Amino acid sequence: MDILAVIQKQFPFFDSDLAQQIVAVGEVKQIKSGEVIMRTGQNIRSTMLVLDGLIKIFREGNEFFMYYLEPGEACAVTMVCAIKSQTSQLMAKAVVDTEVIAIPLSYMDTWMATYKSWYHFVVGSYRNRFEDLLQTIDHIAFRNMDERLVFYLRQYQQTQKSNEVFTSFTEIAQELNSSREVVSRLMKKLSEKGLIVLHKSHIEIVNIEKALS
Repeated sequence: MDILAVIQKQFPFFDSDLAQQIVAVGEVKQIKSGEVIMRTGQNIRSTMLVLDGLIKIFREGNEFFMYYLEPGEACAVTMVCAIKSQTSQLMAKAVVDTEVIAIPLSYMDTWMATYKSWYHFVVGSYRNRFEDLLQTIDHIAFRNMDERLVFYLRQYQQTQKSNEVFTSFTEIAQELNSSREVVSRLMKKLSEKGLIVLHKSHIEIVNIEKALS
């Protein structure tokens, strides 16, 4: 695989020299679906650029969902930990088979000063993750559980690019900080409205947008 070509495709805004530097010092890692990439309290030694797949960031314990990382994005948590020499306060897990390139944190400061494209990328990553967290807080504080479930299903549909949800009711309840019984009841209501179809092994999204109108 031509890693330079993949980086240039997923991160087209990087300077040519920076892309070559990433290839030179980075380590490409293949991560299986369901594999935990980062744990709470872990010392961070590298930051990750997502080349392919999907990563879920969540709080340990009840696995409360925070946000996803898609191809062309980076883990802002590891960048913050690098600057402050802190351990991770979140967990990361591959949702599907995922490919990342890990960059030693020692290059962070140098690249921030040397490459404007890296500087803007890091700042943009902070901003995007902050906006994701604001949206999560908004849903918790101001939305009913039925609304939060609809937004969850729509986000799943958009990030996975699929209408089939293979996440269990128990996992969804954990991510929404609710109970399986509540999620099951709300799923049944969505099914009765024809917005989803409940199969034995998965949930089929039919027209979730209608619930938002």
